[in-house]
Amino acid sequence: MPTLLLVAVAGFLAQLVDGSLGMGFGVTATTGLLAVGTAPVMASASVHLAKIGTAVVSGAAHWRMRNVDWRMVGWLALPGGLGGFLGASALSSVAAGSARGWMALLLVVLGSYVVLRFSAWSTPVRSSGLTAAGRRWLIPLGAVGGFVDSVGGGGWGPVTTSTLLSTGRILPRRTVGTVNTSELIVSLGATTGFLLHNGGSAWKWPVTLGLLIGGVVAAPLAAWLVRILPVRVLGVGAGGLIVFSNSRLLLDTVGVPQVPGVLLTTVLGLVWLSGLVWAIRSEILQRRSARLRAAEANEYGYAYETS
Repeated sequence: MPTLLLVAVAGFLAQLVDGSLGMGFGVTATTGLLAVGTAPVMASASVHLAKIGTAVVSGAAHWRMRNVDWRMVGWLALPGGLGGFLGASALSSVAAGSARGWMALLLVVLGSYVVLRFSAWSTPVRSSGLTAAGRRWLIPLGAVGGFVDSVGGGGWGPVTTSTLLSTGRILPRRTVGTVNTSELIVSLGATTGFLLHNGGSAWKWPVTLGLLIGGVVAAPLAAWLVRILPVRVLGVGAGGLIVFSNSRLLLDTVGVPQVPGVLLTTVLGLVWLSGLVWAIRSEILQRRSARLRAAEANEYGYAYETS
């Protein structure tokens, strides 16, 4: 029971991040499972089976909040499901020892991408929507995102959400809702692949159940938070945590001695904390500047009307 409760809390936090950012459930949950010694195939399989339930609830919540573009869901979801199936098949055929190192490397890359996407890169949103040609590019995007998601235990959001946001043509909340809704098909494809290659032994059932319970509880709250949450702070915080958590495992895999490894992870931790402080400070300054501009607009508008 204590294990189930702890995993449920982890699932709640992971879904809170994922439903607000459009990314993070898989990489966050898989990072925690790898840290406690779970085999890579079992970690990814457990996360994807849990994501079937969380995706249903999350998609319904985003639909109620009008955050979903159903045309984009169709273009993304089917190739994403195929990519998820192929990724699960590839991960199942790799030896557990080598898979652990490759998965840690992929999670470090994905975590770094999340940090950069929500700190250094900022694209103004014109909300004009994708053209027909642009929607066709969702097919290879979905396939790559689904494959990376299965192999890394997560990655659907970092690949698809970040790419769609970078176009500047889709509202962030619409992007997040669409990606979260499409994830149901991706998770079904990945779960089918793990089932065919590993049978029921692929899943750690208490972990899957805990992630499912926590994720389902958090999904409606996350769909609401996506409208009001400072995504810069959440993105830098979650991405940095993923990088920091997987760096130690990656260093151990490549054979870095303990003392240099501790020094490197300490430096990474300090860089992450500095970035988080910067993100919080930037958010405060941005909101203060917005209030000042609004106050000036009201003041000049009043003076104009009474002159």
